[in-house]
Amino acid sequence: MVHEARANRPPAAEPQAPSRPAGQRSARLPRDERRAQLLMAAQEVFVANGYHGAAMDEIAETAHVSKPVLYQHFPSKRELYLALLESHLASLTDLMLGALNSTTDNDERVQAVMRAYFQFIANDDQAHRLVFESDLVNDPDVSARLETFNRTFADAIARVIAEDTKLPHLEAQLLGRGLAGMAQVSARYWLETDGNLDLDVASDLIYRLAWRGISRFPKES
Repeated sequence: MVHEARANRPPAAEPQAPSRPAGQRSARLPRDERRAQLLMAAQEVFVANGYHGAAMDEIAETAHVSKPVLYQHFPSKRELYLALLESHLASLTDLMLGALNSTTDNDERVQAVMRAYFQFIANDDQAHRLVFESDLVNDPDVSARLETFNRTFADAIARVIAEDTKLPHLEAQLLGRGLAGMAQVSARYWLETDGNLDLDVASDLIYRLAWRGISRFPKES
């Protein structure tokens, strides 16, 4: 009977892999991968709450790490924000200079630069909000980084203008600042149209406005 009872007993369930408890911290990662993970989490929190509304607790929770791990990589919220800002400004600088140097045809250059700026603003990661809409914009280190980007971009435009026209370098620099500002302000305004104006149409309008102005200057013989 004992053997019969054992035979009729349902088979034991196979052991299941333990599920990860809610809130469990992520596995150990190489330093560069961990840093990238923390920056992504910080961006999500900064975009949602602004700099002053963001908390290191929430950033750590979003990244699924402990606060000590977060502080090992970034000793303060300010340093974390500055690292994120530098990363986005470096990407934007590469994007703008790449567009500017993508051709030797100045008409196509202006078109490429305007489109690249609009594409950066349109990006789903909302990096533009950290770069241009931060509530930390008056911080000296933040404003210095923004000025470095603006100067680098405008000077690159000015060099092209100075090489192609008879304008003195200082006048070319002023035009470079004006064109860079036109790209930034118009692209940010375009974002407020909530998709009612197509990106290609918008960037083409600003390109045509800029080119009709800049192309009127006398060419270097």
